[in-house]
Amino acid sequence: MPIRAEREMDLEFVSDVWVKFVSIVSSISFRDIIDIIILAYILYKLIKIIRETRAQQLLTGILIIVGVYLVASWLQLKVMSYLLENFFQIGILAVIIVFQPELRRILEKMGQANVKSLGIFGGGGYKADDEAKNWDDTIEVIGEAVSQLSETRTGALIVIERTTRLGEQIDNGTVMDCIPSVPTLGSIFFPKTPLHDGAVIIRNARIIAAGCFLPTPQKEERINKQLGSRHRAAIGMSENSDAIIVVVSEETGTISIAENGELTRGYTKERIIKYLKSQIMAEKQSPDKKLLGKLFVRKEKTDGGENSRENQEE
Repeated sequence: MPIRAEREMDLEFVSDVWVKFVSIVSSISFRDIIDIIILAYILYKLIKIIRETRAQQLLTGILIIVGVYLVASWLQLKVMSYLLENFFQIGILAVIIVFQPELRRILEKMGQANVKSLGIFGGGGYKADDEAKNWDDTIEVIGEAVSQLSETRTGALIVIERTTRLGEQIDNGTVMDCIPSVPTLGSIFFPKTPLHDGAVIIRNARIIAAGCFLPTPQKEERINKQLGSRHRAAIGMSENSDAIIVVVSEETGTISIAENGELTRGYTKERIIKYLKSQIMAEKQSPDKKLLGKLFVRKEKTDGGENSRENQEE
């Protein structure tokens, strides 16, 4: 085909696309614009609420399944398409049953006008460029605070949020939203104060809430009976999220970390700061530094000795 003819076809295609675009735009009325704005606002609010719950991971999984279904249909994979079609038929009912608490929470949020109740807190003026420094300062504060609490055998439970949002736990506590400091953490966990029995949740290097109640372990009968309620709550939270939970024993002053359903004990101030930086700070760094952080974590748990949650004593 001559080059001139190809150019004419390209111009004709572009012209057709432009004509259709102009036609669509000219057909949009003022009511349509209002309709689009309202729908966009509702979707924005729903996304903000979903980000505060485990429903975020659920939504990601559903989108992946939908993508697989579209690819299977396009490739005419009959078995895959049949299985996924049947999955979608019962999937909605299963989602409603399994995530009933999250769905109820979303409906409750939609009926509230308070901006903070929609999960729009945090930030507090922190700039993105300062995120690494803020986390570095916060980790130093955590290390110093738990060291002092350990010396006085004051029980403490600190949850460091990562990718899994802990909006449900934040809602059942007292919202604070302040910069962490040793005196602040010491005041929260001081015995017989209103918030000392619950957990502190740290998000974006800030104390976002205190006095929060954490979920119980999924297989509580397998956990050593001598472990106290704080350690059990820490294990339960680590099973339900990717958070790192720091625990100070009220009986012995031992500093522990719960992560991925496993309790590791016997931390010192220096070790806990080093460990948290290897985990939290590595997420803000390059892939090479992330790999070094993972290698450190393996070595740290091996050197720690007492890292099995079943053989630990309170």
